[in-house]
Amino acid sequence: MQAPARDHGIDMLRGLSILLVLLHHFNIAYPLRDTALAGLLGWPLLHAIARNGNYGVTVFFVISGFLVTRNALERWGSLANIRPAPFYLLRLARIVPTLLLTLLAVDALALAGVRLFDNRPDAAVSLWTTNAAALTAWMNVLVIREGWINYPLGVTWSLSIELAFYLLFPLACLLLRRNAIRGALAALLIVAGPLYRLAHQGESEAYLYGYLACFDAIAIGCAAAVLARHHAFAALRRPWTRAAIGIAMAALYLAWPIRSSNVLGASAMALGAAALLLHTPAGGTAPAGWARRALMCCGRDCYEIYLLHLVVLGLLRTWQPPALTHGDVKLALLLACVAGSCLIGAAVARGYSTPINRLLRQRLGIGRQPGGQRPAPSRP
Repeated sequence: MQAPARDHGIDMLRGLSILLVLLHHFNIAYPLRDTALAGLLGWPLLHAIARNGNYGVTVFFVISGFLVTRNALERWGSLANIRPAPFYLLRLARIVPTLLLTLLAVDALALAGVRLFDNRPDAAVSLWTTNAAALTAWMNVLVIREGWINYPLGVTWSLSIELAFYLLFPLACLLLRRNAIRGALAALLIVAGPLYRLAHQGESEAYLYGYLACFDAIAIGCAAAVLARHHAFAALRRPWTRAAIGIAMAALYLAWPIRSSNVLGASAMALGAAALLLHTPAGGTAPAGWARRALMCCGRDCYEIYLLHLVVLGLLRTWQPPALTHGDVKLALLLACVAGSCLIGAAVARGYSTPINRLLRQRLGIGRQPGGQRPAPSRP
């Protein structure tokens, strides 16, 4: 079987999103206000760039909905023909290996006595309950209920949203046989998202991490994949159109903190990401320039980087406590965090998760489409 082509535009969008997430989490641990970078850019601008990393996760949700729907359409021809068992096996083969590795690393460090990797001393649940929540798609519920009980495993809240989507997607496709009914469900979720966030403005974990707080972005991605199958959207191929969308998304990102803009801001960011995806063909020419290639590499391994970057940052925090770190030492640590997370993510992807994913697909007989065609190339 030939190696699958990459969606380079999607990889670059994911790469930018994961870098914003890394900067956001680093700035929480090591505020960059007293660094030369803050002096160069100005702290208000640097703070505006660093504070809204959660919007990067919003973009991830849109891409996930888009790719899962597009791949299902290419594999089965119609959403009504989707087969749940192969769908679930495909998703588990992609998701579970890196998740298990992350849990093993965090548990080993916690049992070795590295304090930051264990649950908070006052946590109402055990480390093993936290593991179970990460594995069974309710870490976000645990975070809403108990707060950030485990530092490196906190990122699995978004994986819980993804796993719930993976569980429900094929069932909805089979039960709602008509396109109009599936479209109505997507529209309902898109409307419910901002209403849910509005109703939970006093609860920061709920309006950011609840299922309904995030399902609108996924539904927007799913709708974009269906629309892209039936319409060309030639206007979105024009550079000035894409530039205008990017500028609008950047303006929203920088103008307000997410606590002020999330009600409609998350939906607007999701719609912008979907508009960028509507024109994106599978494969294509690899981007020119080292910056674009670097973004593409980060996007290609974004799942591994995302799950493991707080392990890297947690080790840095243990070695160099934030309270004892000042000035441009933080910039060196930022470089170490980003480079270390990307290198570890790439190593895990190349040497562990991708080979296991490929092996599981071969053993389970889910590596080809009906008729011997390859499944869609990108891996959400």
